Amino acid sequence: MNAMHQYMLDNYRAAQRGDQAPPQPGLHDVQVLREFRDYRRFQAVVSGHRAHGRAWAALARRLRRGPRSRANCG
Repeated sequence: MNAMHQYMLDNYRAAQRGDQAPPQPGLHDVQVLREFRDYRRFQAVVSGHRAHGRAWAALARRLRRGPRSRANCG
C-alpha cells in the first residue's frame, strides 16, 4: 500500500466517523524542508560554523585538491 492508498483509506474512515479529513500526502513537504534547513543553519551558528555557503565551501575544497589518480585509489 502506498501513501495515496493510505490517504484514501484514512479519508474514508474520517468521513464515516465525521472527523476532519487528514492532509494530503506531500502537502507540507516544502515547509518541512524549509524548517529543516533553518534548523541546520541555527545549529551551525550555535556551534560556531558558517550558516551559509557550507556546501559551496565543501565543493570548493574538494575541487582545490584536484582529481585523484586511479592508481592511488583503493
